Amino acid sequence: MQTIGYIRVSTEDQDLSKQKHLLLEYSQQQHILIDEFIAVEMSSRKTPTERRIDELFTKLQTGDRVIVAELSRLGRNMLETLNIINELGQKGIAITFIRQPELSTTGGHSKLLLAIYSYFAETEREFISIRTKQGLAAARASGTQLGRPKGSRNRKQRVLDPFKPVIVHYIAQHIPIASIMKVINPQLDKPLSYNSYKYYIHRLS
Repeated sequence: MQTIGYIRVSTEDQDLSKQKHLLLEYSQQQHILIDEFIAVEMSSRKTPTERRIDELFTKLQTGDRVIVAELSRLGRNMLETLNIINELGQKGIAITFIRQPELSTTGGHSKLLLAIYSYFAETEREFISIRTKQGLAAARASGTQLGRPKGSRNRKQRVLDPFKPVIVHYIAQHIPIASIMKVINPQLDKPLSYNSYKYYIHRLS
């Protein structure tokens, strides 16, 4: 079993050394050897790859442990944080939050906590879907044209172009692509895949 310490600080709050000291102090008290540190000095608004979350998943295996200062260090919003915790839990990886030990997925209560995290993640996805639909309805009410009329043969325009203002707005709000898909796809002649949305959004940046 290996233990990885994950540290992230924003550019406005340069306390990386303090976080590392906190993790080292905890590991000494608990007689835990931290095999590796993954440290990131950047805003939570960066992508999972830039924040080295993807690297964290690649290195961790079933039975491993990740130690973090607190919950807010993992994700850029609550839904992403919950998704990360759930994905780690599904892989059999334990998480220790030093400043919030009651939220750690270690010990006999780990299964209960993971079930709670999963429930809150699903609830948050539903709320985001509702807010996205409300945003589209408000755009329609203001006269914004959303979506190419069904049956249209205009090939000069990409399928998602009519939804560009809405997509840009919700991406800025950190709403997951999957939630946006659930709202836009029913309005298209043919539903698009997750990768199609991801490619379109990538081309916008």
